[in-house]
Amino acid sequence: MAAMTVQLVSPERVVFSGEATQVITRTLGGGEIAFLPGHAPFLAALVENHTRITLADGTVLDVAVHGGFVQVSGDTVSILSDVAELGDDIDRARALSAKDRAEEWLRREHDAEAAAALSRAHARLAASGGMAGVPGQH
Repeated sequence: MAAMTVQLVSPERVVFSGEATQVITRTLGGGEIAFLPGHAPFLAALVENHTRITLADGTVLDVAVHGGFVQVSGDTVSILSDVAELGDDIDRARALSAKDRAEEWLRREHDAEAAAALSRAHARLAASGGMAGVPGQH
């Protein structure tokens, strides 16, 4: 199967650099988008989301991406993220606690910072094993 180069970079480090057959991420105002080898040139802003990178061997690398940009040029997908965390590195208990705090905050007042915190928690939970088993989620 054809492959493309994927680079996922945050200000702190290169989170992933390698070959993949597909990348699925979520853009600002555009919803989820999938990139395959040979995709047309593309540039968009990203929202907090669970990004999935399908590696050449078929395994999926789950990543919580917290904003940034995605660019496709030739057979290279570059994700420049404000913060990116590999699913295996996420502390689920901490993410659940952050989700609960953000929901409580939103019950008291609608606040953009609380909504952003909830989006970050959801991205972390999704990237670290999904939302199944999380109270209030199916």
